[in-house]
Amino acid sequence: MPLVSPKEMFAKAYSGGYAIGAFNVNNMEIVQGIMEAGKAENAPLILQVSAGARKYAGQNYIIKLMEAALQGADLPVVLHLDHGPNFELCKEVIDGGFTSVMYDGSHLPYEENIAETKRVVEYAHARGVWVEAELGRLAGVEEDVSSDEHIYTDPEQAKDFVTRTGCDSLAIAIGTSHGAYKFKGEAKLDFDRLEKVSKLLPGLPIVLHGASSVPQEFVDMANKYGGHVPGARGVPEDLLRKAASMAVCKINIDTDIRLAMTATIRKHMAENPADFDPRQYLTPARTAVKEMVQRKIKNVLGCSGKA
Repeated sequence: MPLVSPKEMFAKAYSGGYAIGAFNVNNMEIVQGIMEAGKAENAPLILQVSAGARKYAGQNYIIKLMEAALQGADLPVVLHLDHGPNFELCKEVIDGGFTSVMYDGSHLPYEENIAETKRVVEYAHARGVWVEAELGRLAGVEEDVSSDEHIYTDPEQAKDFVTRTGCDSLAIAIGTSHGAYKFKGEAKLDFDRLEKVSKLLPGLPIVLHGASSVPQEFVDMANKYGGHVPGARGVPEDLLRKAASMAVCKINIDTDIRLAMTATIRKHMAENPADFDPRQYLTPARTAVKEMVQRKIKNVLGCSGKA
């Protein structure tokens, strides 16, 4: 099955009260683990590539990995650019075969964000590609995306932004944050703000970035076997499931996959110090990715059986 646009899967998710997982990919084992989970759960998938992952793996390698992954996979799969920093990069991936892009102008002044987003939208729509934009700012650090402050999305401004840019979906800030250290106190999401945005923009798919839950069993495993990620905390899965039952149609998940993979590799290497064949530790790591994605599909997203 060829790559698809998110349009149809988001329409079904919006009306069905569930979300699609957007899982970040960096290498073959992560792609394989995600695809195996999607097949096992018969769930639609978004595989997303950050600018950093594109630089690390190379766009051509990523495209070829996707071609291999799609062979015999009877699932709707989107290839999405995560946090495109400028028009030029968005153009390159669109021309390269991505079916969806996220242009991130959230760091720009409002009018400049509108102008640059609209520029991406015009280029993408002429080629049948979906555009996600962002309004508001998430605190935290993830690859090249970082902010010391959290700026919640203003609902009225969101309506103006979508109307003027023509973007297809919107990432909003309601309390999630990038990275593994999301909350110092009690985790909270501003569901009233989400509801206001959805009422002002009925039918528009809403996106949550920075939505990993940072499962403590993998934090503990990583720390036990030589890691140093003390105090890492994420968004509780029940809060994300509630968001998915509202207007949120796409939930980004990256840190949880990284944690599961790295903790599993650390454990294997500690318990099998004689192993030096990468396949020996990457095989259980790939299984950990599959199991993590299945967990998200069933417990958070609610999209099992929705392919």
